[in-house]
Amino acid sequence: MRKPIIAGNWKMNNGIEETSHFFNSIKEKSIPPGLEVVVCPPFTSLYIADKLSDGSSIKLGAQDVYWEISGAFTGEISPIMLRELGCKFVIIGHSERRGYFGETDEIVNKKILASINNGLIPIICVGENLTQRENGETDSFIKHQVEKALKDLEENSVEKVVIAYEPLWAIGTGKTADAEEANRVIGLIRNTVKQIYSEKTAETVRVLYGGSVKPENIKQFMSQPEIDGVLVGGASLKPEVFWEIIEASKQLL
Repeated sequence: MRKPIIAGNWKMNNGIEETSHFFNSIKEKSIPPGLEVVVCPPFTSLYIADKLSDGSSIKLGAQDVYWEISGAFTGEISPIMLRELGCKFVIIGHSERRGYFGETDEIVNKKILASINNGLIPIICVGENLTQRENGETDSFIKHQVEKALKDLEENSVEKVVIAYEPLWAIGTGKTADAEEANRVIGLIRNTVKQIYSEKTAETVRVLYGGSVKPENIKQFMSQPEIDGVLVGGASLKPEVFWEIIEASKQLL
């Protein structure tokens, strides 16, 4: 059985003071063994997050990574550096990275390969925009993104990755995808993995939903058979709200 993940993406929010408050508020709470909780602060907050989460069940992730180990790459962070900061996960290919910073499928793939080769679990983001959805291009576009993301990955490595379906039109807009439709697209993602690799690998890969997830709608998504958890944006910034999402998810285990 796939272990569900509740992951929080803080984006460019929560400096050291807010991060300290968050972890001091949540670290003593009990997370059940059947649930994995990941928090992804900005780079500058990772050190204090690692210190304050020590001894808790909360795992750390970063929001981006570069594909080289070291070198003259001003402003970039390598997977080795992230591991030194206590990171176990890293978000790769978020729509904001693709859209604002021009990340291509090829760049996303290079970051995925570098992460896996250096002991990080990538949370690979895929998702269509509103125009693509209205034009009936969702399935073909998502399939293409998954195929490009997993290019050159060995099957035993693919079993470790996490994929997050985040429809662009539902990120930070207050809009959410219908739970049944999100489940259908995530089933498509799983079937794409099956076509590339095998049924065993497809059934092992965890696929999340992301896009305006909050306490009011978490049960709708977590109750779907193909959805293995959520990637939470704004609702993960406040510890009390994030904990509401975790509590609601615990009830469905």
